[in-house]
Amino acid sequence: MVSKLSEIDLLSEDEKWMGHALTLAREAERLGEVPVGAVLVRDGQLVAEGFNQPISQNDPTAHAEVVALRAAAHAVSNYRLPDTTLYVTVEPCTMCAGSLVHARIKRLVYGASEPRAGAVASQLQVLSQPFYNHRIEVQGGVLADECAELISGFFARKRK
Repeated sequence: MVSKLSEIDLLSEDEKWMGHALTLAREAERLGEVPVGAVLVRDGQLVAEGFNQPISQNDPTAHAEVVALRAAAHAVSNYRLPDTTLYVTVEPCTMCAGSLVHARIKRLVYGASEPRAGAVASQLQVLSQPFYNHRIEVQGGVLADECAELISGFFARKRK
């Protein structure tokens, strides 16, 4: 029974932080960016956060995950971020997945799958490649409906 309680506690913790990432994604949308938010957590404490900013920063690498990783590395004065969990509203792309490996993130939790360009489960399965010397635990689908609705609604409005 203890392991079941741990799973429930973990799920509620995951939902809490994903909710925070959704708030950041809404801020990105408010600024005209693709609504993706990311939160980096260690030992239940916020280390850093970010949201998509490539348009406003004129930086093609300013994805939510990379923004959060940069802020975290600066905050802890280390480019390695072991024992951390990254929460992101949408499945990471190839660039972001690679960045997670290089930062030595312990765990990735994402909301919505990205069928066209998701590089964790949907397409390339970057984090599962045997040639990397670091493994990341992955949990997808946390608050998936809310995350998917936010991103699909954004693109539906753009197409109008």
